[in-house]
Amino acid sequence: MNNMTGKEDIPAFEEVPACNDKSSIDASSVDTSSVDASSGDRSSVNDSSVARSFPAPHHTFLDPHDNGSIHDNGSVMDRRSFLKKSAAITMGTTLGASLFPFSVAAKSSDQQLRIGYIPITDAAPLLVAYSLGFFKDEGLDVPKPVMIRSWTVLTESFIGGKFNFTHMLFPIPIWMRFKQKIPVKVLAWDHTNGSAVTVHGDSDIRGFEDLGGKQIAVPSWYSTHNYMIQMGIMAKGLKPVIKPQGDLIAPDEVNLFVLPPPEMPPALLGRKMDGFIVAEPFNALAEIKIKAKIMRFTGDIWKNHPCCVVVSNEQLVKAQPVMIQKAINAVVRAQLWCTKNPAKAAHILSRQGEGYLPVDENVLIRVFTGYDLKEYLTGPLPRPIMHPQWNIGRIGFQPYPYPSATRFIVSQMAKTKVEGDSEFLHALDPDVAAESLVDDTFVKKAIIDMSIYGSFDSYKDTGDSFTREEVVEIG
Repeated sequence: MNNMTGKEDIPAFEEVPACNDKSSIDASSVDTSSVDASSGDRSSVNDSSVARSFPAPHHTFLDPHDNGSIHDNGSVMDRRSFLKKSAAITMGTTLGASLFPFSVAAKSSDQQLRIGYIPITDAAPLLVAYSLGFFKDEGLDVPKPVMIRSWTVLTESFIGGKFNFTHMLFPIPIWMRFKQKIPVKVLAWDHTNGSAVTVHGDSDIRGFEDLGGKQIAVPSWYSTHNYMIQMGIMAKGLKPVIKPQGDLIAPDEVNLFVLPPPEMPPALLGRKMDGFIVAEPFNALAEIKIKAKIMRFTGDIWKNHPCCVVVSNEQLVKAQPVMIQKAINAVVRAQLWCTKNPAKAAHILSRQGEGYLPVDENVLIRVFTGYDLKEYLTGPLPRPIMHPQWNIGRIGFQPYPYPSATRFIVSQMAKTKVEGDSEFLHALDPDVAAESLVDDTFVKKAIIDMSIYGSFDSYKDTGDSFTREEVVEIG
């Protein structure tokens, strides 16, 4: 693969001037050793011309212009000290040390929600609920959500108590609860679909069967994207592997590695990989800015699948049930609003709106409305859309965490290759895991109290708000 020739190759990724506080987040500077859920060999994509910091709005957490310090409402904490604290808590949960009960007690006394998010459209309900004052309508004083560049940092920040109400890729809380013994609870789905496999525009890759011998990036080992790409790979007789990118890859192997979502389009442009699977808006951004092409939408593989979920700490949920109910009410209301106002939601999230995501409005319009059957149903098979009869969108929103989906995810994760020790996945019973991990009390009450039965597309499939049958077809 060729290296990028210079900064001028990707002016589209440098359009926004630096913010007044000069904040941006460089995920490559973060020590990932304490959270193996997002670890990975990224040595070959650390070239500064590829993995440069993605411009960020002012909702930031880490400031590399201040020697990696962490800003918290005007205060500064040394980044090394913060990550050391988070690592200690993680280690405490793993080894049964006494550090963790102390941190849990502190969290259970919280009177205020603190939201962190990754700059992907998965976070839209949390951001829209804040922007439109839905949290305030519930009587909650919620500070402005804080944007984080990588899943590693967001996970460590949640463990360390920096955030207590956030979105996470569904498999991450599974790893947290059942391997690290962190009492996280999934309270609702944040969205459905909203991801894709993206490849070079001039690539001859059209389907999973064409990925043999290729390098594919995933956002985290514990992600919807990792087990879905591996489902597709194995269905075509190929083998997912995890090797250093310089190693030889056999024609029947597909090498997977972890890369933070904002770094994926520049790395694809720089020919550092053959493709990636990730949440929006980075697929749409790559389509528009570097003429990449969608190989397959994930919602066309697993109909209306969950990706990110809303999580909080179990002790906080038990200690502050009224606050949690109000927060879920706001999120459910925001999801319903997004389904009815996709273009307005795109504007709010964009640079031209509130600037929650570092991309232009036209990119987000494509995310919220760009599921064009004419565009994606042309050309030889396989195509980005193989199931037009499913009548889904590129991204969707519905809050209820169907137990059938949780069980499916747990069973698939046991078959999925990840870096690090994953033996705990093989010991998990899907039914028991679903019961232990998810608390649907608050979201069910919100749906009933708001009288919104049938308001979300996935509910219309069965006529029952709280059960469904999972539909999965690789094609």
